[in-house]
Order: sequence, then structure tokens, then C-alpha cells
Amino acid sequence: MGLVVPAVLPSSYKELEEELALLAGISSVSRIQIDVVDGLFASPASWPYTAHVGRLTSNMGGEMLPFLDKISYEIDLMCLDAENAVKSWLALGASRFTLHVEASTNLPRLLAYSKKRYGGGFAQGLVSFGCAINIMTDSALIEQCIGEIEYVQFMGIAEIGRQGQPFDKRVLEKIKTFRAQHPEVTLQVDGGVSIENAKELLNLGVSNLVVGSAIVRAKNPSAVIAKFESLQTPFGV
Repeated sequence: MGLVVPAVLPSSYKELEEELALLAGISSVSRIQIDVVDGLFASPASWPYTAHVGRLTSNMGGEMLPFLDKISYEIDLMCLDAENAVKSWLALGASRFTLHVEASTNLPRLLAYSKKRYGGGFAQGLVSFGCAINIMTDSALIEQCIGEIEYVQFMGIAEIGRQGQPFDKRVLEKIKTFRAQHPEVTLQVDGGVSIENAKELLNLGVSNLVVGSAIVRAKNPSAVIAKFESLQTPFGV
């Protein structure tokens, strides 16, 4: 699995198809994160919430996600109806789900339920769940979920739900403290990640860098990914 996880934030299904086709054409890309914003927990709403803010549209493309033979899809659920969203995206072929600790009143229960219903049985070992946490949120909220998650995603920006936001350095101390307490937990960072700050993140023990606009808006996305991938991480993936 590569160091970089390209992220897309589609406003329509057509845009999703176009961006996935662009990224899937890059040989080093094996995983893509799709950002899902409901317009309530975070804003503005992205597809498939654009037609009805706060509610999943009934038509999520009607087909499985493309390129499943080479791409695994991670869904970053910036939404309040995570349980329904997991079910809908799982049906489309997604296999990795990031739930935000601030979006649920009882995240441990939601995780336990989701893992039992969607990650058990035939899907055992095929479906993964992780937690995302904002910069201003107390990391203690993650403690109650440690036994139910495969990774923690630290948000590197102050305002989630929008690509192109500046990196917030306050996340560095947050990562450092958490890593010291939980050296066994896989970490990834989403938001504001750049070549300039990537090395520092890797030195803190981050395994994956989720990169959106720096890749999608680049003239040569493949070259940008290659530059990130050339960096070495002491902790691996």
C-alpha cells in the first residue's frame, strides 16, 4: 500500500467519475479516499448530498464504483447519518470507512454495530473502520474507540469539508502526544498535507498522507504523487 492516498470531493456523480478515472490511470495509486459531506456536520454538501442537504440521494450512480480491480475505496464520512452511509457505500464496493468522533453521540456503539453488521461474516477482514478527529477535539474521545478501529485520521485543517485549506500546525503536537500513548495505532493525516510538511508528519509516525487538492488540481498529478512517494517513513504502513 502506498504512502499517499489521493482524495476527491465530488459535487456530482459525473465529477466523481472524472476524478476517479484520472487517479486510477496512475499506476502507483491503489487506494482513493472519497470525501462525503452532508452539509450539516460539515459544509458545503458534496455528492450524494447535494440534491437534498443532510440526506443521501436515492441514486448513488446505480452501479459499483469503477476500477475495483485495482482501486480500494476509503469513504471519509463527514455526515450525521454514518450508519446509513456505510451501508450505501458498501453496496457500491467501498471497503474502508472513516467516522468522525464529533458526528456521533455514541461512536463506540456505532462502530461496534457497524463492524458486526458490515465487517463480519463474509466481509471479515475485508472491511475496515477508522476514526477521524478535528484539531480542537480532545483526543481522549478516541480512547473509547481504540478496540474497534484499525486507524486514526487526524485532520490537518481547522475547517473540514473543503479542499485547499491551509495546514494547521497545531495538529503536530496532537499527533506527537497520541503516538507516544498509542505507538501501535496506524495514523493518517488528512487536510493541508504538502511536500513541505510531509516529512515532519512521517517523522511523527504517520503512515499515510491523504492528499486532495495538491494532487487533483496539479498539472501533473502523477509527478506530485511520485514526489510524495519518494519520501521515506520510519514506521511503514
